[in-house]
Amino acid sequence: MGKRAALSSYDEEFSFVSPFVKYLLFIFNLIFWMISLVMMSIGVYARMMKHAEAAMACLAVDPAILLLIVGVLMFFITFCGCVGSLRENICLLQTFCIFLTMIFLLQLAAGILGFVFSDKARNKVSEIINNAIVHYRDDIDLQNLIDFGQKEFSCCGGVTYTDWSQNMYFNCTTDNPSRERCSVPFSCCLLSKDELVINTMCGQGMQELPFLQAGAFIHTNGCIDKLVNWIHSNLLMLGGIALGLAIPQLVGILLSQILINQIKDQIELQNYNLQHRTDPWQ
Repeated sequence: MGKRAALSSYDEEFSFVSPFVKYLLFIFNLIFWMISLVMMSIGVYARMMKHAEAAMACLAVDPAILLLIVGVLMFFITFCGCVGSLRENICLLQTFCIFLTMIFLLQLAAGILGFVFSDKARNKVSEIINNAIVHYRDDIDLQNLIDFGQKEFSCCGGVTYTDWSQNMYFNCTTDNPSRERCSVPFSCCLLSKDELVINTMCGQGMQELPFLQAGAFIHTNGCIDKLVNWIHSNLLMLGGIALGLAIPQLVGILLSQILINQIKDQIELQNYNLQHRTDPWQ
């Protein structure tokens, strides 16, 4: 009797669920859950600091909205992972695993399609850049992003510097009353490293100058070609970044599947023990 009682006690204490897998998945999700909270906070703060009409005008290219969407999606997925692993809830863990798998497959498909249909991808990038040029003065975050890109890649506009005529303030038509008529942003200018104070009016009237003459004062080449050349010359680094994004997703999928299988085995063990405890003749 004592030996049978000891075996029964051992069966009740034994668990297929590994505490290491369970809490590793919990900590993994907790870290990304906190990151998602920070992203949402920054997105909401940046959104509230803008004028409502300006925010709605450039909704498609607003960095704050993109940050907010990614933060909300990340919050939901990691919440399912955190609670699911801590409470050993199969439904939440499966939700976490399915969403993570879908995101991974979408990223993989986007990468393959972008490589195969590179011309269409280039046209889409051109469309996004032109839309950003149109709304340059409507959104301070977008403005800073474009200025950073033009300074970083030493470029101006999408295809060429005259693309800035698409913006209502820089438009080069004769009936444009703007003081910035036929100008380009200061981020297009050729700046000297010794120059301590930046002349923000250095792009004044540059669209009226011919290509070669304007090249003495501003970057005349567009950002699209510069961006494509940068991508081609940094494929190894971009591949490393893509791998760095994929590894946490694959780790999350693997850990959640292991934990789901362990929980299912534990449920079967509990049902077996319950059945044999209530029916000692089986």
